[in-house]
Amino acid sequence: MPDNMRSIAILGATGSIGTQALDIVARYPDRFRVASLVAGTRADELFALARRFHPRAAGLLEEPACIPDDLKDIEWVFGPDCAVQALKAAPADDALCAIVGIAGLDAVWTALDVCSRVLLANKEALVTGGALVMEKARRLGRDMLPVDSEHSAIFQCLQAAHGVPVAKLILTCSGGALRDWDIARMRTARVEDVLAHPTWNMGAKITVDCATRINKGLEIIEAHHLFSMPLSRIDVVIHPQSIVHSMIEFEDGAVLAQMGHPDMRGPISVAMGFPQRLAHGARPLDLTEVGSLTFEKPDQARFPCMELAREAQRMGGAHPIALNGANEVAVEAFLKREIAFGQICPIIEATLEKTEVCDIRSIEDVHAADEAARRTARSMLRRQPC
Repeated sequence: MPDNMRSIAILGATGSIGTQALDIVARYPDRFRVASLVAGTRADELFALARRFHPRAAGLLEEPACIPDDLKDIEWVFGPDCAVQALKAAPADDALCAIVGIAGLDAVWTALDVCSRVLLANKEALVTGGALVMEKARRLGRDMLPVDSEHSAIFQCLQAAHGVPVAKLILTCSGGALRDWDIARMRTARVEDVLAHPTWNMGAKITVDCATRINKGLEIIEAHHLFSMPLSRIDVVIHPQSIVHSMIEFEDGAVLAQMGHPDMRGPISVAMGFPQRLAHGARPLDLTEVGSLTFEKPDQARFPCMELAREAQRMGGAHPIALNGANEVAVEAFLKREIAFGQICPIIEATLEKTEVCDIRSIEDVHAADEAARRTARSMLRRQPC
């Protein structure tokens, strides 16, 4: 393999982040080689990707009826731990961790063992296992490169800061599909309403999270861990145009921002190519075409989930894990039309109220706290008919 080529594992290969990362791989065949591909249940899509990128290993959450004859030279792994198995079967330089939810935590944990860099598109791994994951990354000397657009923007701004002390991180928030809806209307928003994000094209779960704004709460926790920044020095502003992806503020009041059209290939390529920048086909930003950029304060009365996340992280222990677990249960129920949109936040809040204060010392503790929170949240579903 040439000196400048990096092998990469794509975990969540058939999702939005995974497919866009593979677009960049295809654009730079002399720089990237796919070591492994992992997906959930979209077997036919993964088969097509395997034919195109020829990984050494591939994994699916569910085992298909058969593996096509032309793909039997690949090492196939199946089951809930398929990402972990694939990483071990075909170690790579980089692991793009884009499995949604806490389901991706074990993959991030394993990637730190077998890869030199983790390209993190799974914020829940830090929400639930943040202190443990970051301590392991430091101990092993592994780079954690953010792929979320906001954290990539902060990362890029920090590179430009050249070590100058930063007073504050400012995360931008599009506001989601229901930004201008009143509380009464939001309570009965349909799945179709919530998934109609005005600026970003993302998976269903994260789009719902954007509408409740818990996504921004999860990103506050992620930023806290990634950049070792106290919660009190992480702000959020609503920015509907999604042109400014986030900012840093220096002690003298100067603000440095990263801008661009809302295109996830940007932050993906920054992580994949670091420390170099890779062209990825983005449309150049013309500010005269954009016209105006607007910023607003978050409305906590209409969108309380973001502050719930802050409070969960302040309490620490099992509370951030419970926040995430309850949210995953509630969002899944909403997408299945089992509960109303307005029930998501109350289920999370009630679950947090029932969460016991405890220390989290291991990944096993994380999973135990997650299961406890999910049991509590599911009991709420049965008491709250849609």
